Amino acid sequence: MGEPTQLPGPVADRWEWQYEGACRATGSELFYHPEGERGAKRRMRDASAKEICAGCPVLQQCRDHSIAIREPFGVWGGLTEDERARAIAAAERTATRLAG
Repeated sequence: MGEPTQLPGPVADRWEWQYEGACRATGSELFYHPEGERGAKRRMRDASAKEICAGCPVLQQCRDHSIAIREPFGVWGGLTEDERARAIAAAERTATRLAG
């Protein structure tokens, strides 16, 4: 889970998009890997989760949220943990270049 200091406040409008998520009709086990899951099994589960995300009406809100709070677990907004980490690192490099 993200750091509590990075989470948006308890304003319903900020969270309303979650009610429209395609993932709500699916068990969370598809989006979060069990302890020790590796290799082909993990890639297949991630791919199945991403298929659901691909047709989700709130994909971008979910992705933006997961990156903003640096969600460390699961598939959010069609991105795996590793993909989010790379996106965050790339954004930080860009911000550093622009600031420097």
